Amino acid sequence: MNDASIGWIAAIIIGGLAGWIASTFMKSDTGILMNVLLGIVGAAIASGLFGLVGVSFAGWLGYLIAGFVGACILIWGARAIRA
Repeated sequence: MNDASIGWIAAIIIGGLAGWIASTFMKSDTGILMNVLLGIVGAAIASGLFGLVGVSFAGWLGYLIAGFVGACILIWGARAIRA
C-alpha cells in the first residue's frame, strides 16, 4: 500500500467514527455508509468554516473533532430543511 491509499483508508475510518458519534449525539438513525459520508463531508465543511476564523485541525484527533462538528451541522441542516 502506498501513502495515498493509507490516507483514504484513514479518512474513511475517522469519517465513519465521527459520523457515528454525531448521529448518536444528534439521535439520528443513519446507516453505516451515511455515517462515513457525514463524517468525511462534515470534516471538510467544518475545516473550511473554522479556517475562516483562523482555527485549523491537525492529526487524526483534529479531523475526528472536525468531522463530528461538521456532521452535526449537516444533520441539523437536513432536519431544518425537512421541517
